[in-house]
Amino acid sequence: MPDVIVNTSPLQYLFQLSLLELLPSLYGQVIVPEAVVLELDRGRELGCSLPDVEKLAWVTIKQPQHPVLLPLAGGLGAGESAVLALAREIPGAVAVLDDKRARRYARLLGVRLTGTLGILLKAKHAGKLTALRPVMEHLEKLGFRFHRDTRNAVLKLAEESVEKPYAK
Repeated sequence: MPDVIVNTSPLQYLFQLSLLELLPSLYGQVIVPEAVVLELDRGRELGCSLPDVEKLAWVTIKQPQHPVLLPLAGGLGAGESAVLALAREIPGAVAVLDDKRARRYARLLGVRLTGTLGILLKAKHAGKLTALRPVMEHLEKLGFRFHRDTRNAVLKLAEESVEKPYAK
């Protein structure tokens, strides 16, 4: 099982879905950059429902050795930059990112990646979720945004019925 380096958004949504425990059950070491810990702390201070990863025995908190690895990666937050830097430093690791720009940089850097939906799909295939559709509906209610085509592609991969396209 590969190690994963997880950004703020996937931690937030898996926590709010009460599915955070999927991470250690599906992957090897679960690594969270210090910058992500700080983002989570700030969010909790503002009243957001976010995990305290420092209290999770299965999380390793790590600082990139080369935090300025991505000086040209404009528009990324500190957490996203740290996830990408660590993913470059840890051979075979998978970056867990939802942000479109961060995912684009991961591809440019040759970093293996997944996101919240990828984790949920992996959990469905591993038999840890019986159905993906209700989880995706809950995700949308929490504010997670994804395109209808993405929804259908994920549901198809999960071998669940897809939505019919709008009539023209």
